[in-house]
Amino acid sequence: MRQYFLTALIALVAGFAGAALWSVTGLGHSQTRSYLVANPDILPEMAEAFQAQQAQDRLASVADEVTEPFPGAVLGNPEGTRTLVKFTDYGCTYCKASEPDIARLIAEDPQVKVVVREWPIFEGSEEAARMALAAAMQGKYPAFYKAMFALGPPTPETVEQAARQAGLDLQRARTDAASDAVTAELARTMGFARQLGFSGTPSWVAGGRVLEGAVGYEALADALAQDTAAADNS
Repeated sequence: MRQYFLTALIALVAGFAGAALWSVTGLGHSQTRSYLVANPDILPEMAEAFQAQQAQDRLASVADEVTEPFPGAVLGNPEGTRTLVKFTDYGCTYCKASEPDIARLIAEDPQVKVVVREWPIFEGSEEAARMALAAAMQGKYPAFYKAMFALGPPTPETVEQAARQAGLDLQRARTDAASDAVTAELARTMGFARQLGFSGTPSWVAGGRVLEGAVGYEALADALAQDTAAADNS
């Protein structure tokens, strides 16, 4: 399926490339085709650029909203000037693998704000996501978030254990977890994920870019650096 998609995308980009070359250079269609056949290496690069541009266009429509956190669902500096958005699921091993990268970013830069969007797409994860947002409503989101990942896959037992470790008022947390506010937030995050074209977790928004997967510290730091450059030029 992935190969089929890439082939189709390259064909589409090739069509655009041919039109662009024809309009800029005046080359005929046969000459344009010959150029592209002689330089096939540019097609995957153009396909990647095309995908990036499409993602950037999708982000532009929700950029201000997606960086606005559910109250309290933030790691790092809540007033930070460089924002990383993480779409996450406690049942996702790649989300857990990304935690050292996030911790390093926060430790190295006091201006990093990580907006966490709870996106429970794995079976059994919704209860953990709801309790996480309930923890945010008690001002104890980071403690629950870290405990939940440390305890392993979400189960009713690990969710309650994480809540206790975070020091939650459990009676209030259970009520908040089932509230309309939390339900609306989960639906909102799902809407953002669909609009941005995300296919799974973790997914990220930073520096005017969208990324998918456990991309690693360097990719996240580079995206945040673009945030810094944009702020310096504004």
